[in-house]
Amino acid sequence: MAGHEFTSIRSPRIKGVRRLAKRTFRQRERRFLAEGPQAVREALAATDGAGRPREGAAPGVVEVYATAEAMRRHIDLGDAARALGVPTHTVSLDVMSELAQTVTPQGIIAVCAFVDVPLEQVGDVRLVAVLSHVRDPGNAGTVLRTADAAGADAVVFTDASVDPYNGKCVRASAGSLFHLPVVVGVPVGRAVDFLRERGAAVWAADGGGPRDLHTAADGGDLDGPVGWVFGNEAWGLPEETVRLTDGAVSVPIYGGAESLNLATAAAVCLYTTARQQRRSRV
Repeated sequence: MAGHEFTSIRSPRIKGVRRLAKRTFRQRERRFLAEGPQAVREALAATDGAGRPREGAAPGVVEVYATAEAMRRHIDLGDAARALGVPTHTVSLDVMSELAQTVTPQGIIAVCAFVDVPLEQVGDVRLVAVLSHVRDPGNAGTVLRTADAAGADAVVFTDASVDPYNGKCVRASAGSLFHLPVVVGVPVGRAVDFLRERGAAVWAADGGGPRDLHTAADGGDLDGPVGWVFGNEAWGLPEETVRLTDGAVSVPIYGGAESLNLATAAAVCLYTTARQQRRSRV
């Protein structure tokens, strides 16, 4: 669907879109920005005609803003948006600079409806990542991307964690935000209880944990449904959170490094679990 051409950063419409960079406005309108061709492509793939979500997919794209150069460079995205009936607006470089949240904009941004689902709507819980007290959006988005790659069934952002619709988090997820159920704003205790009700063991990833990951894997602790709780990179998980779980598990350090960063530790935990679960089904 053809849209308007915007050349002024003073346009009320452009100002309204730009406000979505702030969490307050995102929550009020339940919309966020997906910036860059990869994110827009994944968002469009989760959309049916008229901007509605495909059956079983995340909510869809509301509208697209792009420079003329970006639309020439990414013809497939323009064609996909038009085929879905998603309004696509051409903007000047100045307007794109106003909308973009990156130093070097890639020239295309989608306004998307929130994708999160209620915890109770999560189906299978073979492998779930729970982010508790994770404040860095880049780390959070990378964990989401890793969980998607490892075949996780859902990612839970607890009420003490960063907003998954933060621009940096959306970019770090590299489109994975649109691939699997994302739950937002639940207390960590509720998330743990939910996983246990679904028959999952719940482990806290903690660098100081008394049980190491390989011992847990060799002992069969990761063969069944598993929920992993990941905490803040700087100070880890509060003791009261660890006590909610079945125990703290650490990633063994064989070299001289003091520790692993959150996203790397999460990748090791999630992939080790995915491997063990696949082995146990053979």
